Amino acid sequence: MATNQEDKAIQAASETIVEETELGYQVFNAPDESVLHQHDTDRIPQFDVTQEMLDDAGEDPESWLMFGKNYEAHRYTTADVITPENVDGLELEYEMEVGANSSMEGSPVIVPGDPPVMYQTNGPSHVKAIDAREGEVLWSYTYPAPEDAVLCCDDNNRGVAVWEDKVYMTSLDSGVQALDRYTGEELWYTSTADYKEGYSATWAPIVYDGKLFTGSAGGEYGVRGFHCCIDAETGEELWRMHPCPEEEYIGDSIKQSGGTNWMSPTLDTERELLYFNVGNPSPDFNGTVRPGPNRNTCSTIAVDIHTGDVVWSHQESAHDIWDYDSAMQRMLIRDVEIDHLDYSGDIVYNAGKTSWSYTMHPDTGDLLVRGEPLTQQLNFMRQVPHVEEEREYVMLPGLLGGQDWQPASYSPETGLCYHKVLNTPHSVAWRNEEYRPGEKFWGGIVDVEPDEEDIPDEYNGHISCIAAVDPTTGQVKWRDWIDSDRYLWGGSMTTSTGLLFAGTQNGQLVAYDAEDGERRWEFDLSDKAVSGDPVSWYDPDTEKQYVAIQVGGSGFVGRGPRGDRLAVFSLAK
Repeated sequence: MATNQEDKAIQAASETIVEETELGYQVFNAPDESVLHQHDTDRIPQFDVTQEMLDDAGEDPESWLMFGKNYEAHRYTTADVITPENVDGLELEYEMEVGANSSMEGSPVIVPGDPPVMYQTNGPSHVKAIDAREGEVLWSYTYPAPEDAVLCCDDNNRGVAVWEDKVYMTSLDSGVQALDRYTGEELWYTSTADYKEGYSATWAPIVYDGKLFTGSAGGEYGVRGFHCCIDAETGEELWRMHPCPEEEYIGDSIKQSGGTNWMSPTLDTERELLYFNVGNPSPDFNGTVRPGPNRNTCSTIAVDIHTGDVVWSHQESAHDIWDYDSAMQRMLIRDVEIDHLDYSGDIVYNAGKTSWSYTMHPDTGDLLVRGEPLTQQLNFMRQVPHVEEEREYVMLPGLLGGQDWQPASYSPETGLCYHKVLNTPHSVAWRNEEYRPGEKFWGGIVDVEPDEEDIPDEYNGHISCIAAVDPTTGQVKWRDWIDSDRYLWGGSMTTSTGLLFAGTQNGQLVAYDAEDGERRWEFDLSDKAVSGDPVSWYDPDTEKQYVAIQVGGSGFVGRGPRGDRLAVFSLAK
């Protein structure tokens, strides 16, 4: 088994440098061409990941086949070895250095078999196949990110999609790379947009019925957002849609309208709808150049999976000037009773940077419930001063939310949804900017550490929390405040036995009682933030349930030390 120093793909990833420049984050010293290093690829069991396996992924305790565990994005495992009563016996099975000090956001994918195979990604555009039982790399691959690609907020890669004999990864230059799942060899690459204009891609795509769904990031560079559908076999683009309706934008404002989606969509297989999260309008903080509500920015949109037609939309922040883009992957929750509305049926649910949660009708997008704030709302949704440029204004939630990208989880046992949210004041100032392709187009300045005297007296001083919300009432059922000088990043996971797993910015992995928020178990992983999302699977050969999480990460714009660890815990029956 080669070491990290001998693995050429890992070396290429570790030698790639990502630094903040005037244009944003930029990649330096990347390889000129892709690098593949094969180890023991014969150990990967050769069978297709079928559509039936993906359809049943939510109920399968032996796999974690997509970013959100199932198409409904519940992040819920039916593996039941680890319980509130025995979780204190959970032990570190193995840990490994993945070889690139990165933001370490994301969810590994687990394909069941003997052995189970983990597909793990990290920035910049690096993926590995790992024997999930032994923690040994089977192949590794580094995509050659171009050095003139620009990134708003870091070189993230949040995971892959798997289908049949392929694994798919988005790349920093706004592309999708298809690899042979058994060997790591390149099969096809499709560019979805010109990265020189500021487009990029960092999220995990999803695949359904031979179609891969992806979209656009780059809303801080004045791009026009889009979503597209790609033939998963060939890489051919099948349809493309733009969330922002051209007829509602004045002049050239449509060309820089924003409305990107930089997180994975959610799929409703019964209605054949995709529920996309849509980001901020552009420029972020100067709304004077884009009059009107800027529909469908900061929204949920439901899209026909066959045509890309928008079926409905729900906007959370009309004519947004606070960067309250709506980033959380939506959840589809079936057969819900909302007593006070006499409603029975499915719901679409999310929380936003506004810090409110939203429960919507899946057929119409009608808002059924707007929940209690998950955090404080101070100087909230006030007009950013335009009296003079660069006059600061402190607001809370800041531009990171509330609920930012961090994937939430749902438990059908408790009926609750679980969020990692930020209670962080930021100051913002308006300024006029001229659009230039490939340059930041914010229309303002942000200070993530405003002067203490400018912070409202009502601020409680707690930077973040993990909170449980009843999506049928919007009530916050419990909340665990967590303080640090770093942001709380990464997602959570629930179990059928009543646990909630989540990492903290203080380097801990915590198992909560999902019902009441009591901490049942904690493990100190590192002095680095835990910015990844926990995943879990049961291995029938070892009779163990495993929990994996990535450790390290900036937590946004370089805050906190970066890292490169993958930690895997286990508990035997």
